[in-house]
Amino acid sequence: MDVQMPEMDGLMATREIRETLKLDKLPIVAMTNNAMKGDREACITAGMNDYLSKPIKPAELFSILERWLLP
Repeated sequence: MDVQMPEMDGLMATREIRETLKLDKLPIVAMTNNAMKGDREACITAGMNDYLSKPIKPAELFSILERWLLP
């Protein structure tokens, strides 16, 4: 989930997915340029499962995908 989207940011979109659509088991991973203190916590509080800051490191991306997509 891109945290900085134009009309509805990723935090709001995640809340909608969790609260309105009731998709509690859908893995949502934050991806953002904003790597400031507190950003990860804000994403997790909004209902995201994990957080990844840019620039993306392939090994970190694959590790997160394995964590949330493999049984």
